[in-house]
Parts: sequence; C-alpha cells; structure tokens
Amino acid sequence: MIDGRKVAVVLPAYNAALTLRRTVAEIPRDIVDDVILIDDYSRDDTIAVARELGLHIVCHPANRGYGGNQKSCYETALTRGADIVVMLHPDYQYSPRLVRAMAAMIASGHYDAVFASRILGQGALAGGMPLYKYVANRMLTAFQNLVMGQKLSEYHTGYRAWSRTVLERLPLRTCSDDFVFDNQMVAQTTWFGFRIGEISCPTRYFAEASSIDFRRSCTYGLGVLGTAIAYRLARWGLRPSALFAVEDETLLMPAPAPVPIRVAA
Repeated sequence: MIDGRKVAVVLPAYNAALTLRRTVAEIPRDIVDDVILIDDYSRDDTIAVARELGLHIVCHPANRGYGGNQKSCYETALTRGADIVVMLHPDYQYSPRLVRAMAAMIASGHYDAVFASRILGQGALAGGMPLYKYVANRMLTAFQNLVMGQKLSEYHTGYRAWSRTVLERLPLRTCSDDFVFDNQMVAQTTWFGFRIGEISCPTRYFAEASSIDFRRSCTYGLGVLGTAIAYRLARWGLRPSALFAVEDETLLMPAPAPVPIRVAA
C-alpha cells in the first residue's frame, strides 16, 4: 500500500509469454498489493507463465480486443478493492519500476491520473520507436492539445495510473474495444475535469514487444482525430457524444441501488 491505499497493477495480456516474466520481476511488490493479468484469448503459454508467477488471472473465452481487455482489467481491480490501479503492458516495453512513482503521485492527492510519457526527455527514439510513429505521435498530440485545450506531452502511452474515483466515474463502456480506447479514455478524463500528471518513461522496442502494424496505426490515428473533434463539438454544445454521457449502464461499477428507508409505524 501507499498511504493506506491498496495498489493494483493490471496486465492486459495477449501472447505475452516471452516477456511476462521480465515484466513481473520488476514490479515493486513492496508497495503493490495485487497483480492481475487479463488474458485476451492468447494462443501461446501466457496463462501457464502467469500461473507459475502466482498472478490473479482472468481468461477471456474469446478475443475482446485491446479496449475490451482494459475494461476487464479495471473492473476486476475495482471489484478486488484497489484504490490505485496501474495499467502496465506485459510486453516489457515500459519500465515496471516506475509503478512506485506513478502510484505515489496519485496517493499524494495532486493527481487523479498519471501517464508515463515516452516523449518527455529523449527516450522514445533512443529506445527504438520507429520514426513514422514518433512523427505521428507528435502531430496527433499537437492536434489534440489544440482542439481539447490541454498541454500533455503525449496521448498515446500505454502506461497509466488511475485513482479509483476516476475509474468509477468514467463511462468506459461507451469506449471502443479496439486500440482507440486509450485515447477515448483520456478524452473522458479531461471532459470530467480530472487532474492528469505525467512522468518521463524510457521505452524499449524489440522483436518480442507488441506493436500494431502500419495499417492499424492509420486506423488508430483516424480514431484519435475523431475523438478530439467529438470532444470539441460536445464542448461547444453542437453535437452530444455518447463518450461523455454518464448512465449506470455506461459505468464499470454502477452506483448501488439506494437502501429503502423504513418508517416506523
């Protein structure tokens, strides 16, 4: 725990058997109370390795996509009582040793969400990020900062920490089950006025690390543009968006039904 808050690390996994051990080995267990792996119908030995490591495992009976996996990650962590949830890819692309710093930033009370940025500093290209991805990252981030009125260094990191309050408040079920889920979640976080902090993070690109191909990167980029535009139009009151509509059915953890009050006869 940190300051009495239960910390959970969630691992959205798909064919992560080759990198899972290295990732888990660097998670700071002295402050992490729960490590949860959600397996999205992997075709390799991910589940066997996770069992060997003693992780809490949830297995999808079919592939639900990257966004669908994250929804399961956060819902499971909340159900198991987490106060701070750190989402870490099990492909060893990001440094698990930063879990401590990210969780502490939320526990400090200054931030509701913390993003590990590959762009702060000079870690992205030095770590092997393909040039076209770096350029696209910078262009999309600049566009979103302009349209959404923010000052983030990047919107596209897959390494994030969240307070329980954020995860209970955001209508995450309205988000995509594909890769654009990440970006839609950021838009929701800013829409509801939550405080976002950033921390510099080194990154590693290597053969075993997961990465989407050029075609899916283009699809993701178009989704990012659409999310930013939907945000701005909704802010102007020109076109409401389901992404920012809170109903019980759009929340991961619907509010409990009110307890009826008994009136004495």
